Amino acid sequence: MNDTLNSADKKLLLDLAREAINATVQTGKLKMQQVTEDKLSALQGCFVTIKKQGTLRGCIGNFNSDKPLYQLVQEMAASAATRDPRFYPMKEADLVDFELEISVLSPLSKISSPEEVEVGKHGLYLEKNFSRGVLLPQVAVEHNWDRETFLNQTALKAGLKKDDWKEGADLYVFSAEVFGEQR
Repeated sequence: MNDTLNSADKKLLLDLAREAINATVQTGKLKMQQVTEDKLSALQGCFVTIKKQGTLRGCIGNFNSDKPLYQLVQEMAASAATRDPRFYPMKEADLVDFELEISVLSPLSKISSPEEVEVGKHGLYLEKNFSRGVLLPQVAVEHNWDRETFLNQTALKAGLKKDDWKEGADLYVFSAEVFGEQR
């Protein structure tokens, strides 16, 4: 991962994400903002999480990008608001009170043993056959999961049985620089 982002970079990304959500919900179109900060031009993956009163309202991301981070943040924010299949697309009434969290990702690293997963440090990406599931590092911490529960939940998120990670699955870990709005 790049050097960590400073507080101004984080604030700018959060502002860009919020503007992207507001514009997309109000007009149906994402108006891409441009920035010139070097760190925000890195080709890096991210996830944008929307919460309403502390409850998940949308979360979409991408591990790889051929676009600068600041552009990917805007695209993922708009998608989290309007394309997360677990939720109805946000409407103008939903813009009144929501919180944002951004996770800037390291590259995926394939692991050879589930013992390599460090709860609180790693996020998980699991592939088995045609199923894929991902959980961000903070999810395990928020739910106070141990390693096995984290692996089980990632398998369930992939649409598999909870212990399907034990045989024939490819496991990847990643880290994330996670930051959100202070409300």
